This record gives sequence, C-alpha cells and structure tokens, in this order.
Amino acid sequence: MPTVDVAVGILIIIIGGGFFTIEIFHPGALLLIPATIMIVGGFLYLLIPSVLLESVWGPIAILVAAVVATIVTVLYYRWLAGVHKPLSTTSGGLVGEEAIVVADIVPNTLRGKIRVSSEIWSAKGDAPIPKGTRVRVVAGEGVSVTVEPISPEPSPEAGGPAS
Repeated sequence: MPTVDVAVGILIIIIGGGFFTIEIFHPGALLLIPATIMIVGGFLYLLIPSVLLESVWGPIAILVAAVVATIVTVLYYRWLAGVHKPLSTTSGGLVGEEAIVVADIVPNTLRGKIRVSSEIWSAKGDAPIPKGTRVRVVAGEGVSVTVEPISPEPSPEAGGPAS
C-alpha cells in the first residue's frame, strides 16, 4: 500500500474525528452524520483503497457506507433526544392540563402552587384545595393559573353508574 493512500485515509479519519469532537462539545451542530461518514470512509480507504479508486464498486461501497452511517446516526440522535412535548411558555397554553397541587391553594391568593409536568406554577382557585390534590387548569393569566379539583370517577361499588 503506497504511503499516499495511508496518509489520505488517516487524514479523512482525522477530519471526521474533528467533526465528532466538535459535536461532542457543541451538541446540535449536526456534525455527527458527516463525522461518521468520514470516519467510515477513511477506514474503507485504508482497508480497500484499490477497490474504492480503481473499480466500479468503489463509489457503490462509499454510498452504502454513507447510507448505513447516516441511518445509524439518525437513530442515535432520536434515541439521544427523545420526542417530548415542548415546555409551556404561557399560562394560557396550560388550559385543560392536569396537575398536582404542591402548595395548598387558598381562595383569592396566589400562594398556591401546582406542578404541570416538570413546571411549577402559581395557582388560585374558588375554594381551598389541599396539597396532593389532582386539579385541572381552567384559565391562565400572566404567570398564574386558575384550577379546579378533578373529581374522581364514581365506581360501580360506590353506587355510581356501571360502565
């Protein structure tokens, strides 16, 4: 294997490693896909340079390696940053959401607090609502919400309607 082939293969791997390093220190730069393709391509170039450069199979091998590297990288990104509901930025966006009271709600004050997903919001209600009660957000205004308790569904044993 000529020294030039080895040098080119190593250079491609180093550039890919640089992209990979940038992605680690600056996540979201979307350099993981080109980094993976360059690292795989560099290793292919080191292992089979004659096939890559002197046959019709070379471009096909590079294309297959790039597609596989891209698919694996995209699956990794999806696993790493799972799909989640965006955080609420306005109280009005919380209307209809269920929450848990984390500080007692006292009528006509904003002392009460609720937890909606991972967020804590100031809450008020028309009646006292104790800590630990499940509530539903019925309105939002500024940085606070208005809530009402969620009444439990009556069970057939308790005399409620049968399902």
